[in-house]
Amino acid sequence: MKRVRITDVNPFFYPWTGGIEHRMHDTARLLSSRGHDVTILTSRLPGTPEEERTEFGYRVVRLKSRFVNVYNPPFVSSSDVLENLRSLDADVVSYNYRWAPSYNRDVARYDGGKVFTVHNMWGEGAGLQAPISEINDRIFVNRCLRTFDHVITVSEDARRATIGKGVPPERVTTVPNCLSSYPETNDEEGDFILSLGRMVRVKGLGHLVEAMRRVECRLLICGKGPDAARISRKIRALGLQDRVEMRGWVTEEEKVRLMSTCRMFVIPSLSEAFGIAAMEQMSYGRPVISTNVNGLPETVGDGGILVDPGDPGGLADAINSLLSDGDLRQELRRKARARAEYFSWDNHIGRLEEVLLSVAAGEPAPPSHGPVPSGK
Repeated sequence: MKRVRITDVNPFFYPWTGGIEHRMHDTARLLSSRGHDVTILTSRLPGTPEEERTEFGYRVVRLKSRFVNVYNPPFVSSSDVLENLRSLDADVVSYNYRWAPSYNRDVARYDGGKVFTVHNMWGEGAGLQAPISEINDRIFVNRCLRTFDHVITVSEDARRATIGKGVPPERVTTVPNCLSSYPETNDEEGDFILSLGRMVRVKGLGHLVEAMRRVECRLLICGKGPDAARISRKIRALGLQDRVEMRGWVTEEEKVRLMSTCRMFVIPSLSEAFGIAAMEQMSYGRPVISTNVNGLPETVGDGGILVDPGDPGGLADAINSLLSDGDLRQELRRKARARAEYFSWDNHIGRLEEVLLSVAAGEPAPPSHGPVPSGK
């Protein structure tokens, strides 16, 4: 197999952590282990070196950058993105973001082989963020998207939405988010429900808090973000302080403990291209209650219960049905773990490699495999 030079571009990378950054690390590590020369091009966060070679075989090049903390993640502008892309002279460039104009502009101007990955739904957002997201994505589609040779999406739903933006179907391939390892499962079952992730309006946490008025069980909400203050006010307004606890950011050790002992995990998102949190939770063999929106049904499959988005009553009914039925919880625990095992990089890294090699060679990528099987 031909070995190629790959530059993976994103304004954020380790020590900044999120779903995109974890996927970039996993794929860079695996592609490097297959003999490819992988470089990650990103912004230079305070306290990080300008360049480093990681123990996993890939290199990280960080650019002088400016950050404005108006949101989470912050607005970022980096210098000389195009110049660095040209000097790295990769066989194929992979781009992962669409909310950083300095990156969008320079990646669009780069004339080598390029792939874009859709990690979030088009126009994703709630409240005031929604129209801003729509405007940003309209600009990105018109000025940037069509300059890419191929587009990767993390779910079939995101693939359909991307085709709806005018990208030919043969130029869009689904490669889901995946796990590189799996935890041991146990039979311990705590007395709490868990919700964990970035606290933004589109995650639908306000609906989950409303649902808790009809649920006699503790809910732990872990994470931080711009919606935290609003959710805290809502908990107090509904008088649910004795039932709903906001833990904020938790350590990795605490996160593992909570995920491995919760009775169930609830993800009430209003929009979700894939649902990494659901996949991670299912790997611990815990049932998931999720909204039936975008890519979440593909991810959850038969490992959980689906409810309509924005429906506190539906969430409450689903939660109570699991709380009252230990046999159903046990059945969904087994199915959840089996479902999570489908999303292993062992099953999907070859597909990503095929796309990158095809674009590097100037050839059409093989067709997408189609919908994710729901019973795996």
